[in-house]
Amino acid sequence: MSKGIWSFIFLIVLSLSCTKTEIVQKEEEEEEQPNPNAIWQVRDVFSNLEFLKPVEMVRAVDGSNRLFVLEQRGKVFSFVNDEGNPGLSLFLDLTDRVKSGGELGLLGMAFHPSFEINGKLYVHYTRENAGTETVISLLQFAKGGGNFLSEEVLLSYKQPFANHNAGSIQFGKDGYLYITSGDGGSGGDPQNNAQNLNSYLGKILRIDVDAIGENSKYGIPPDNPFINTSGAKPEIYAYGMRNPWKMTMDRETGKFWIGDVGQSTKEEIDILEKGGNYGWKITEGFDCFSPANNCDKTGLIDPIFDYGTNDGRSITGGYVYRGTKLKNIIGHYVYGDYVSGGIWALKYDETTKKATNTRLTSLVGALSSFGEDESGEIFMLNYQTGKLHKLVFE
Repeated sequence: MSKGIWSFIFLIVLSLSCTKTEIVQKEEEEEEQPNPNAIWQVRDVFSNLEFLKPVEMVRAVDGSNRLFVLEQRGKVFSFVNDEGNPGLSLFLDLTDRVKSGGELGLLGMAFHPSFEINGKLYVHYTRENAGTETVISLLQFAKGGGNFLSEEVLLSYKQPFANHNAGSIQFGKDGYLYITSGDGGSGGDPQNNAQNLNSYLGKILRIDVDAIGENSKYGIPPDNPFINTSGAKPEIYAYGMRNPWKMTMDRETGKFWIGDVGQSTKEEIDILEKGGNYGWKITEGFDCFSPANNCDKTGLIDPIFDYGTNDGRSITGGYVYRGTKLKNIIGHYVYGDYVSGGIWALKYDETTKKATNTRLTSLVGALSSFGEDESGEIFMLNYQTGKLHKLVFE
């Protein structure tokens, strides 16, 4: 075959290849074209589902695509993350032991990472026991996710007042269980619990539920920061918290983000550090609280961001968004405010320590909690209406 014919065939193949590439590129460009009129909105989802004062959403850890909603009174409902056929069912009823009302109730739940094998589930609630008491319990289920069999109280401590009980509990990538604890309530931390290392109140706690320690119920991680500090509770991981109502782990980095509810002027966002003192009641947000001026901030960790009463009065911590549907806020911390209903996306640069905060939209009602499904998409819980919502950009 002549050289001219080979050249002709090569040009035809090259032309077809380029045409195919151009078609693929054009299709991709068409798919990625944003809607020029798109705006941030709150969309109602699972319209047939309604809960009574929902306070938390937890996802399954077994690949079943199930979601669990905690009601403050002590009930937990499960459903499949499929709007066409969610199949709602009662998963757990602890109303016979939960003391509920105000800021009391069933506040947090965490599946053991090996729940499908060992059937271990952990809950955080308040109960009546000669006064109000916070309880962290192990609930044993039949292996394979069967029936609830028994409860073992792992940790309990008294609450001097009815408010500031915090809420979230969650396993870290290190396999340890992290527990949020409020300062014990009233106003202004009158007992100075948050700065007292001999109190569980106003802290982030960390325990090893897979080890048996001196109390025969759980172990203390060997690198807990105050394990060798005289008079300190060995479970303490960080302190100086007022009411860290929501704490969540960034599934990509493993870092915990905390929304700590303020007293009267500031709401704050923190990133958890081992041994950190986050300031309360010396500081509220970046500002001095007690004393109101010229407070000594030596050794304190500032929040990465705070906001004042013009934007809200009770932060609801959310999640670092790691889903795929809202591409322009991937890696942003999405959070809201229970009182104002505002919803924001915060981007934090750890190198420059600069936070860029963008208001997205607002929710009508009372934003009590965010939830995250297996794919990283975010839900919102409406305490007032009992409905579920999603954030959309369209």
